[in-house]
Amino acid sequence: MYTIVQLKQGTPQWHAYRQSRRNASESAAVIGLSPWMTPYQLWLAKTGRLQTPATAAMQRGTDLEPLARAAYELQTGHIMEPLVIEEGPYSASLDGMTLDGSLILEIKCPFRGIRSELWEGVSQGQVPQHYVIQIQHQLMVAGADTAHLWVFDGVQGILHTIERDEMSMQRIRDAWDQFMPYLDSDSPPPLSEGDTHHRSDTGWEQAAQTYIQARQRSEEAAATLDAARAALMSLANHPREQGAGVTVTRYWKQGNIDYKRIPQLLGVDLEPYRKKGGEEVRVTVSG
Repeated sequence: MYTIVQLKQGTPQWHAYRQSRRNASESAAVIGLSPWMTPYQLWLAKTGRLQTPATAAMQRGTDLEPLARAAYELQTGHIMEPLVIEEGPYSASLDGMTLDGSLILEIKCPFRGIRSELWEGVSQGQVPQHYVIQIQHQLMVAGADTAHLWVFDGVQGILHTIERDEMSMQRIRDAWDQFMPYLDSDSPPPLSEGDTHHRSDTGWEQAAQTYIQARQRSEEAAATLDAARAALMSLANHPREQGAGVTVTRYWKQGNIDYKRIPQLLGVDLEPYRKKGGEEVRVTVSG
């Protein structure tokens, strides 16, 4: 059974609360279905490494929500109460729920209104999968059987009914269970194709060509250096030989300690001794 959380959506307290919860609007990203956020980007956001400022489309949805809910109530006769609810670690910020809890409401106010892909798709009975996942998460937390998706353009709306789907809910729970260890260990999930931004602007292409050419010269120089080093080593027969500005020295040094073979460390959790991680940048040449 869900619990009502006494928070107003959009407030700083609400945003802080969401950082520690498994939220409905994030489930599509966890699964890998979000068109706006990858699992890696969600990890950045939930660990405070990435700020996600409100967009014009998000602000439009916030501004129109009360009007959209009123239009929905007028058309359907249902009275909907906005609520923030939780059940275990899962949270859902509902645009509306009936008093008996059997029906929930999700409002979308697309930026382009009736000219949007969302309006066109829902008018034909097709709902994007990332919204389906969000709504199934909401149904799961609320324990409701039915949800109404209300797409509103500022004047009129279209309604689509979504029924409870236990398979989708299990998919959501499994995905979060796989994602949470990344948060708990403060280690990022692997990058996906959605994390790649393809560049073709002039500045990038010029810098890329300069890098490729410099790398080729560096590799050629490294090969020449390795060959010259090998030749000097083959010519050196004494502990230290010197000439023509070059010295070759042969000496013995102790090997590194193999910490895995220390009996006292077997079974010891070394994670508390790990230094704080940081962002690294790697440049590679694509094939």
